[in-house]
Amino acid sequence: MQPTLLILAAGMASRYGSMKQTEGFGPTGETIMDYSIYDAIKAGFGKVVFIIRKDFAEQFKATFEPKLKGKIATEYVYQEMDSFIEDATIAANRQKPWGTGHAILCAKEVVKEPFAVINADDFYGKDGFVKAAQFLRSKCTPSTYSIIGYQLAKTLSEFGTVSRGVCEVDSDNKLVSIKERTKLYKEQNRIVFEDNDEKVEVPYHSSVSMNFWCFHPAIFTDIQKLFKQFVIEHLNNPKAEFFIPILAQNFMENNHGSIEVIPTNAQWFGVTYKEDAPIVKASIDKLIADKEYPANLWG
Repeated sequence: MQPTLLILAAGMASRYGSMKQTEGFGPTGETIMDYSIYDAIKAGFGKVVFIIRKDFAEQFKATFEPKLKGKIATEYVYQEMDSFIEDATIAANRQKPWGTGHAILCAKEVVKEPFAVINADDFYGKDGFVKAAQFLRSKCTPSTYSIIGYQLAKTLSEFGTVSRGVCEVDSDNKLVSIKERTKLYKEQNRIVFEDNDEKVEVPYHSSVSMNFWCFHPAIFTDIQKLFKQFVIEHLNNPKAEFFIPILAQNFMENNHGSIEVIPTNAQWFGVTYKEDAPIVKASIDKLIADKEYPANLWG
């Protein structure tokens, strides 16, 4: 069975200022997602499921359906604030979706095979998709999941600090925990983060989470139970978000199984702010010049 690629594309992009999910970065208007889907198809994925919001569904489908038709199966799932909250009443001042874990839950009815999860606005590189597909086809079970671990040094920005989930990994390359580190940056020949005005060094080649996960569909049962409890506990908090690491930590702590950290040396890049766009475009241009991708991706 071919694995499925689940793309989280329902974010509000409030810091970015526009709908970056459909913004063109490649020479013929390719989005970052186009490159992820292209790499996924090459790696053997059989279907892509987009998690989006209904309010931009028409524009989104018009962007992707013409170029993906006949190349990979597509599904569209809507993440709305009232999805899976049953009879709970949402806080009147809540404006954003419930987070990445909730987004996965919204795909429950269309994903029946082992699947990978990625962000729409991150460029992951082909190595990650090859390794994810291999894991999903041969090792993924209801008790064995994985995360693609990126080298911290290859996920930093030259233009300011970043926040990263630093993976604590045991001697068997299994995930122990993910610790969120904010204000990470390179200082001379080391990487540090700031904690109460103190600089703390992080090992240069630490594995970090860029939200590239591999799951078995059995996880949906766990997600639904956890999200129900999360809603009860956070119903009146308009900013509470149900993130994927909450699922991962529950999975490991409650003896459901283990999460393998699969290392990749791929160079990550992404767009958080408008200022990131020229760097992303230049990075893609270089990959095309190096013959990693064709100039016209779907041509």
